[in-house]
Amino acid sequence: MLVVRRHEQPDAGTNANDCDVDARSIIEILRKQLNSALLGKSAVVELVLAGLLSRGHILIEDMPGLGKTTLAKALAHGVGGRLARVQCTPDLLPTDITGFNMFNQRTREFEFISGPVFCDVLLADEINRATPRTQSALFEAMAERQVTIDGVTHALSPTFFVIATQNPLESHGVYPLPEAQLDRFALKLHIGYPDPESESRMLAADGAVTAEATQPTAAISPAQLAALQDFVTGIHLAPQVRDYIVQLGAWTRQHKQVHCGLSPRALLAWQRLAKAWAYLNHRLFVLPDDVQIVAASVVEMRLVGEFETAAEVVREMLADVPVPISRDA
Repeated sequence: MLVVRRHEQPDAGTNANDCDVDARSIIEILRKQLNSALLGKSAVVELVLAGLLSRGHILIEDMPGLGKTTLAKALAHGVGGRLARVQCTPDLLPTDITGFNMFNQRTREFEFISGPVFCDVLLADEINRATPRTQSALFEAMAERQVTIDGVTHALSPTFFVIATQNPLESHGVYPLPEAQLDRFALKLHIGYPDPESESRMLAADGAVTAEATQPTAAISPAQLAALQDFVTGIHLAPQVRDYIVQLGAWTRQHKQVHCGLSPRALLAWQRLAKAWAYLNHRLFVLPDDVQIVAASVVEMRLVGEFETAAEVVREMLADVPVPISRDA
């Protein structure tokens, strides 16, 4: 049984060690499973866990063959519940994702045939190979965890989240995700090439590690995940740290080279990720460091403008905005 006890106003000396031992054990099992699936990428795994605990959808972008799908499948199986996978192609239709109404000749009535979004974890593989029309079918599902078909709203699982993978836009035959869709992802991750030692271990295993890691025993049930997500939502965020996030967002909107700064939705995702990062580091309060560590994954994909790299803009933002100093941060 998952044990989490909420601390409404923890002080700066409070940590997570005395309140959710079972929950942290579960997270540690899931962490080990993901690290077994994706060797040598512990930093990526931590951000994936932060996205999961913050109820944020995750976009994994990188070149083919670097483990995007392997990581996504390992996370989906580790979470448990209902898993659905959509292999995105140009001929995929919106109804192939959301579902549709079909006329039943026997009953002489329309029946709703649910699509793959009616699951706990949706793996959308190579999402940028689907057409913009099909990509937009996920808008309502990702933002509100519901879909509307022919005027009727259908609720999705409370723990529904999307793990999407995509190849870089320079690859052949892809459709760039619009800014409105990107804003519905909490964060975007890049895996990168493995270090020589991890790559050598991969070759020595000759696929055995990957095959085993993609079908792990579920570490956490959807009900347990929902309870843990609720707990993480209640982690203490001092007003000074909240104002810091607001000031960072305002900075992006005032930058001369940034045409489209961060939306309020982006700031909410950023705040939730900072809380999740604090929890993963055994704290029940958020530090400005937590905000800064997850900044690149949240901010870079949302910046639109005339600049060399979004990473440089993020570094400039963190350097320009004063960091708050507070006893109860």
